[in-house]
Amino acid sequence: MLVTTPTGATPTISVIIPTCDRPARLGECLLALSRQDYPRGNWEVVVVDDGSSAPDRVAAALAPIRDQLDVRLIAQSNAGPATARNVGAADARFDYLAFTDDDCLPRSRWLSELASAFQRTPKAVLGGHVVNGLAEAPCSEASQQLVEYVVDYFLKAGAPFFPSNNLALPRASFEEIGGFDVSFPLAAGEDRDLCAKCRQIGIPLASAPDAVVEHRHALLFGAFMRQHFNYGRGALVCRQLDSARNAPEFRIEPLRFYVDLVRAPFRANRHSRGRLRIAALLLASQLANAAGYFREQFRRGNQDKTLLRSTPP
Repeated sequence: MLVTTPTGATPTISVIIPTCDRPARLGECLLALSRQDYPRGNWEVVVVDDGSSAPDRVAAALAPIRDQLDVRLIAQSNAGPATARNVGAADARFDYLAFTDDDCLPRSRWLSELASAFQRTPKAVLGGHVVNGLAEAPCSEASQQLVEYVVDYFLKAGAPFFPSNNLALPRASFEEIGGFDVSFPLAAGEDRDLCAKCRQIGIPLASAPDAVVEHRHALLFGAFMRQHFNYGRGALVCRQLDSARNAPEFRIEPLRFYVDLVRAPFRANRHSRGRLRIAALLLASQLANAAGYFREQFRRGNQDKTLLRSTPP
């Protein structure tokens, strides 16, 4: 069934995918997108190569799918996913923007479900549902459980945000808030900041739980710890940007937040395999997060001191 907006038109959607040095993953993502049941002509895919070391391999990943997708490739020097998403959005032709990542597999009704949600709330920022596609990989499962826990926690706290691997919004709203803040050079915190900017000017945020993507981010322990160290760095940037916008003062979450996080794998709706290991990984993630936060605070403090010393009186 075609989904229409209140004006009677089928929503037109531009899918933005940043990528860097993962051509095989990108190819799988594009193949999944080719199976969308959304009507052709009403959506497109914009892939932004964020300075891959072998750009010809990125281009080759698009070749097998070009006759099945309205897809184009933009290349930029490496500047991080926030900048890449902004570049893709600037090139988008359609009224709504949907963001996912190159290691995600959108399910076949992803765009149709986003369009249905836009029909109900045409001005909202939408967050779809993300599932871990590597359930037998403990670090990947722990990382996804952490994201789910944090998203649910802040939703209940009245400060919702959605991860950028399954996020959609009107292009006009994206342009109004200035897109993703490029102060975030890493994939860490830029989605939370974008949602905060939307909340601050009254743009609603709404869940679209039937718009599902499968996240297939293979993580070993070292990469898992680096990921959460970088999340801590991103949290410091979020705090500083919130302060500059006169947003509510940053606060450390209460002890109950961390206790409930470690207990999350033992909920009845979780599979039983490896629960203790997942709980230990969630605890380790918070130690890495705190280390990243204070490391970034120390780094920026030193930069400020250097700037003061170099500024003439």
